[in-house]
Amino acid sequence: MAFWAMFSAMFWLYIAVASNAAVGTVNTLIGMTLTIVTYGLINSVLSRHAIKTGQTISLFSKEIFGSVGSGLAALLFAVTAIYYAVFEGSIIAVALQEYFGGNLKLWYLVVVLYAIPLVAGGVQNWLDKLNGVLLPLYVLGLAAIVIGATVKQGYPTDWLTHTVAAGPLPGWLNSYLIYMGVWVMMMYTFEFARLGKPSDAKFHGTVTFGWVFYALTFGLNGLIGIYLVSAWNLDSTETGIVTAIINSLGIFGVIVIVISQTRINTANYYSASSNLQDLATLISGKTTSRFLWVLVSGVVAYLFMLTDVLSYLLRALAWQGVFVTAWVAIALASLYFTNRRGIARADASKPIARQGLSALGWPVVAWVASSGLGIALTEQAALPVVASLAPIITVVVAVGLYLPAAKKADFRHIGAAS
Repeated sequence: MAFWAMFSAMFWLYIAVASNAAVGTVNTLIGMTLTIVTYGLINSVLSRHAIKTGQTISLFSKEIFGSVGSGLAALLFAVTAIYYAVFEGSIIAVALQEYFGGNLKLWYLVVVLYAIPLVAGGVQNWLDKLNGVLLPLYVLGLAAIVIGATVKQGYPTDWLTHTVAAGPLPGWLNSYLIYMGVWVMMMYTFEFARLGKPSDAKFHGTVTFGWVFYALTFGLNGLIGIYLVSAWNLDSTETGIVTAIINSLGIFGVIVIVISQTRINTANYYSASSNLQDLATLISGKTTSRFLWVLVSGVVAYLFMLTDVLSYLLRALAWQGVFVTAWVAIALASLYFTNRRGIARADASKPIARQGLSALGWPVVAWVASSGLGIALTEQAALPVVASLAPIITVVVAVGLYLPAAKKADFRHIGAAS
């Protein structure tokens, strides 16, 4: 239930609406379906490994990239989680200001202050229960929003037939590439799956972190987002989603937004604080309180909110998305070579050390170089087709650069040495 807080992010409504505006409804549905399959397969692999080893993102990354890469992975995930907390928190603040009025900066402060104590407790003894209670309320809220929009505006008969002029790439591929920008979900999977029981690994790989989760998260939320914007004939923007929900339900729409964003931000702040805690331990060698890093995450999030966050947030997330995409590609390649050697089957409960990788430093070079290339391709304007294909090119280059180190690495059980 703590991980399923991710299900209620308004971002999933927005990303489907943005894809729909860019490539049309049919292409969006095709890209969404392919995305659900891809995410389901990748997260099934990652969740099972995390459950078996109990590793954090930092520890798993340390096996592959060494200490430097471990710190970089923890920092990357923490900053990305804070950025998403900023986005989702801004949605609450905008909704509260739109309905009640007042100073937006004050609403930002309220949003951060009430989120901090919610994340102070642990995942298993608090966040699971909190999100278990809020989940059905969010689902009922989604149903009420759709009903309210239909009653007030009538059924939008053309909401599934929106078309856009064809571009150089197939529309469905463009939609798929848009969803590749949120591969950070693979990191969220690892962060929460490590707390699962090995006996539940199959269920978690299919339902909790697998295709069932993404069919609802991307599919259901995406369809509702497209429907609402079509019903109210609004712009395909973040604030357009907020306006559609409030227009549909009034004050109850505001409540649904608060519930949904409260759920998602528990996951964001937890992930940010736990990874900042890991980073601090890696740097100082001392254990610090996670609540300290909850406070730090809240302060940083509020400072970002004070800027014109929505004007640059998606671009910043696109850059971080390139780094995450490269990390996922190398992580999967690493697990492939581990399993190929039969190590995971021999004793999957023990962490695996890869001798030579940390000293060589090549996996870090492969990660950073492929990410740098991906960002450069994304930002250049001379070749728009290449810019669109940047996420796929990043994956191919990351795996290609990592292969020499993976093939030469000497794999052994840490347990055998101890």
